[in-house]
Amino acid sequence: MPSTPAARTRRYLMCEPRYFDVTYAINPWMTGGAPVDPALALAQWQELVDTYRSLGHTVELLEPVPGLPDMVFAANGAAVVGGRVLGSRFYAPERVAEAPAHQAWFKAAGFDVREPEFVCEGEGDLVTVGRHLLAGTGFRTALAAHQEAQEYLGIPVVSLHLTDPYFYHLDTALFALDDENIAYYPEAFSPGSREALQRLYPDAILATREDAFAFGLNAVSDGRHVIVSPGAGQLTAQLAERGYEPIPVDLSELHKAGGSAKCCTQEVRPA
Repeated sequence: MPSTPAARTRRYLMCEPRYFDVTYAINPWMTGGAPVDPALALAQWQELVDTYRSLGHTVELLEPVPGLPDMVFAANGAAVVGGRVLGSRFYAPERVAEAPAHQAWFKAAGFDVREPEFVCEGEGDLVTVGRHLLAGTGFRTALAAHQEAQEYLGIPVVSLHLTDPYFYHLDTALFALDDENIAYYPEAFSPGSREALQRLYPDAILATREDAFAFGLNAVSDGRHVIVSPGAGQLTAQLAERGYEPIPVDLSELHKAGGSAKCCTQEVRPA
């Protein structure tokens, strides 16, 4: 039997989907044309918040802004490592106004915030795994932002090239299981990036295309409990086999805009 992984209490920043809608298309998931049910989106998001709190995690709230329907995807607003906050510079014009709202929250909370010089979409493309920062590029975050992140955050950066537009952010194709290992979908990456991941994480969980398209990799792990899409059945089974505790949370209404649990969850890592 696998040993039981250890959980660590986390601090999360989230934003209520008060104004959530799909009114433009900046990724392939947003082109389906299915209407959004605002009440269902809010109920699903609230279940995610309640799940975190039931596990002992702290959830703080960023006030949503009218006219910014994607603010619910709070992970994109910054990356926080060791108490240092690297803000965001969004690629899509429709999301540019979200960045000041995130920076204002962190400044009010007592953090120093650096505004990036290059396009950088926070934890959407910057995934902390122990002593490394895995950094995605190819669709949103600029490659130059990876060096900027390393210089400011002081953590070694591993650049990874995304090649499938359905996996436009790194956090849709990969997540940290704990400080030592990850789960990911290899076909979302260039050949060289796949090889780099295999060398770094030979024991990683590899997701199927079906689980990846069910948003199974837009998951959140506290080191033991993994908040995962209920549609990712094979991934859920693999997690359980490794000793993790999968907790399915349905965020299907938010999938219409291309996000799930991780997109909604900004981790505030202390100094």
